[in-house]
Amino acid sequence: MAWVAAVARLRARREPGVLVTVATVRGHAPRDAGAKLVVGQSQTWGSIGGGNVEAVAIDRARELIAAPKPKPDLIDFALNDKVVNRHGVQCCGGTVSILLEPLPVVQAVAIFGLGHVGLELARILARHDLDLYLIDTRSDMLAVERLGALADAVAQVHVRHTPLLPEDVLVELPHGAHVLIMTHDHAEDAALCDAALRTPHLGSIGLIGSAAKWARFRKRLSTEGGHEEAVIDRIKTPIGTADIAGKEPATIAVSVAADLLRVFSRERA
Repeated sequence: MAWVAAVARLRARREPGVLVTVATVRGHAPRDAGAKLVVGQSQTWGSIGGGNVEAVAIDRARELIAAPKPKPDLIDFALNDKVVNRHGVQCCGGTVSILLEPLPVVQAVAIFGLGHVGLELARILARHDLDLYLIDTRSDMLAVERLGALADAVAQVHVRHTPLLPEDVLVELPHGAHVLIMTHDHAEDAALCDAALRTPHLGSIGLIGSAAKWARFRKRLSTEGGHEEAVIDRIKTPIGTADIAGKEPATIAVSVAADLLRVFSRERA
């Protein structure tokens, strides 16, 4: 399997990995500069030449996968019989440098409601390397021509039309997915809030709306939903940053995106 396909497979599975590349070669070596190996938690794809170099690279890659904050690493190898190796002698006569680049699991964001604000927010988030889920009960909001602005997205965009019970999508979202609730229907918003609080694997939960709307929702989540106050506090409303004011859809979207990027930074810290 080509290394590009292997990286894509890890991303689709939402599994961390490491891309290993022969960075430089001097003299004789098993593979030329540019040869690649992809290391996952339990599988590898490709080869950088086998022997001690590859075995050490795989060991180090698995250490990076297990590390909480992995960073790229560069390892130099002398390929001669005078060097004591961890995995046997490799005496091609040259030297090689191996670059290891972590492939972390990307962030996931789900936007429920692709109205004016939702679409503007999707346009901003689509420029980032993440898994972006766009969910709406209205098929026209998800029409190909309407989402044309996302055609060159950096993000992996997943579009879901759910005519009934959009809250059922919540259980299918990846672990740690951040949820933003901004549908056209307050009843739909309320159902999504209740379901999101019952879905423990989610990340942050944001709800668009006024203080009056949230007061009604909060009371209903407590009395009808039976949620404890501490659980209800998982929902952030209003969403966005207080220092970016304005009611235009694009302005609200910038505010919400900025606040979400702040959340991402805290998670990486």
